[in-house]
Amino acid sequence: MTITILGAGSWGTALALVLQQNSHSVTLWGHDPVNLAEMASERENKRYLPGIPLPQDLKIESDLGHAVDGASGIILAVPSKAFREISKELADYSGLIVSATKGIEHQTGKTMCGILGDTVPRARAVALSGPSLAAETALGIPTAVVAASRDSDAAKAVQCWFHRPTFRVYTSPDVLGVELAGALKNVIAIAAGVCDGLGYGENSKAALMTRGKAEMQRLGVSCGARAETFSGLSGIGDLAVTCFSKLSRNRGFGERIGRGESIANILSTTRSAVEGYPTARSAHQLGEKMGVPCPIIHEVYSALYLGKDPRKAVIDLLGRDSKPED
Repeated sequence: MTITILGAGSWGTALALVLQQNSHSVTLWGHDPVNLAEMASERENKRYLPGIPLPQDLKIESDLGHAVDGASGIILAVPSKAFREISKELADYSGLIVSATKGIEHQTGKTMCGILGDTVPRARAVALSGPSLAAETALGIPTAVVAASRDSDAAKAVQCWFHRPTFRVYTSPDVLGVELAGALKNVIAIAAGVCDGLGYGENSKAALMTRGKAEMQRLGVSCGARAETFSGLSGIGDLAVTCFSKLSRNRGFGERIGRGESIANILSTTRSAVEGYPTARSAHQLGEKMGVPCPIIHEVYSALYLGKDPRKAVIDLLGRDSKPED
């Protein structure tokens, strides 16, 4: 297969390596020509995935039109804030298109495949998600993800693209559930990082993660997703790794907030997108629209956008009325 990946960050690069190992012809496009030129000459993505060599036959392309010309499959691994703008450039594409981006568009409340329905209406869209830290995936550490689509043949095709002994791919028809789970878990991971930054223990984080999963599921089901999806790889699996891993950007972002750093300073010194930051606002808006109680999401939103002190946010969460576990 001839496959183009749009997005030369850590995740796009890691996916390119998996596809190369499966003997596909892969082109990697990015928005920064300086970084791309360095990648092409040094055969390493020093900015986003340092220390991992890139194969000589991986094509590096700075022109979007040239990158997608003749591609039998396209993967978008760009930040959610740029997703609509970049996908608009693919308006006439009618092949398989994969979203590897986790987010919710604030203006519309749509997930990434929802955006693809607007911008690339003739394409067959698939969401790829799950507990998959880019550095571990690139190193060949065993990983499992899910390819979700309403088109079962499209999901199976993407499964075949990626599936290998160290990168196991399952399929699902619940594209909305898979995408909402992947986006919402980043907000919960920020809260988990705040717990780390405040010096709380693993008891606190495990409780937060468990209640966060219930919150994600409650909101997802209200939007039409399947409850069981949130107990799968894109739900509890991705949530666990993002809340506990030192490699998690969202958890690390929350930890720095918990230690007292300003949000502006953290964002200005972070190279890769922290998707939980914009998603907190979108998720809070979605919860309000659906009338679904989302206390953790609400407190993260309040800390990120309303200037609420993280310690006060934790106190308010703990001070909620007692209730049965759901």
